[in-house]
Amino acid sequence: MDAATAGKTGVWSAEYWAQKRKVKLYAYRKRAGAPQKGEEPLPVLFLVHGSSMSGRSGFDLQVPGRADYSLMDHFARAGYDVWALDHEGYGRSDRTDSNSDIASGADDLAAVLPLLERETGQSRYFFYGGSSGALRAALFAQRHPERVARLILSALVYTGEGSPTLARRREKIDEYRRSNRRKIDRAFFHGMFTRDRPGTSEAIVADALADAELALYDTIPTGTYLDMCAHLPAVDPGEIRCPVLIIRGEYDGIAAEADLMRFFAELPSRDKQFVFVSGLAHNSTLGINRHKVWHAMQAFLAMPESRALAA
Repeated sequence: MDAATAGKTGVWSAEYWAQKRKVKLYAYRKRAGAPQKGEEPLPVLFLVHGSSMSGRSGFDLQVPGRADYSLMDHFARAGYDVWALDHEGYGRSDRTDSNSDIASGADDLAAVLPLLERETGQSRYFFYGGSSGALRAALFAQRHPERVARLILSALVYTGEGSPTLARRREKIDEYRRSNRRKIDRAFFHGMFTRDRPGTSEAIVADALADAELALYDTIPTGTYLDMCAHLPAVDPGEIRCPVLIIRGEYDGIAAEADLMRFFAELPSRDKQFVFVSGLAHNSTLGINRHKVWHAMQAFLAMPESRALAA
């Protein structure tokens, strides 16, 4: 971002590349002002995208005539060093013959660690994941507990039991197995916001997201769809040791309430929260009531650390 633009928005941005073996992964960063030599490091918030959009488009969405849809801008202004990644096969990252499943996504996050540590000066981070991004982030936290300070899981699915959306997707499971990519178009993006409960989002948001994504590609990987239909559970909540916040939108057709409560009960940390948010569906960070989700996230991240009790 040039200096003039940064001055108007109050947010500085930069692009990076990480390497996962032969695969180049695109990373994007926003914070309030460019990093300065010798400054105190900012807390790092890493945003993990789901099955149907890339990181930059989903978390830094620019909606014409609106200035309140970028989750990255919001948290950058709140004092966080905010990062997003385009997983393998998505956005600006390399497109390969991989179906970019959940395990591959956790590998992507591990591949970004050297870049994060070099650029931020820190080794532990806050993670947010939405939908299959929640599974990617949770699996990463399971594999790399020393790297995750706090974890936010939105629109999560555990076993898939009780999910009407996943029941419908299972009808296409052979298609997901035959091809590592699936076709997308403008109608697909509108369907993302209307399938659970029409009216929980603005049509202009679906158009803005379609404009951003279709400028990059017209197919996306099938791996997370296949995993969520056939390979759940993908994460063991008993192995996630950090504080966890689970967020569920009122009308979410994937994240069944009873399924999530089982996941929540198995988390070992006593610093755990479950937040239900009314007036939102599966894509909660882009819904009409998204600011309620942002508030819950911010409150959780700012929660003081526990003090040791007297013996």
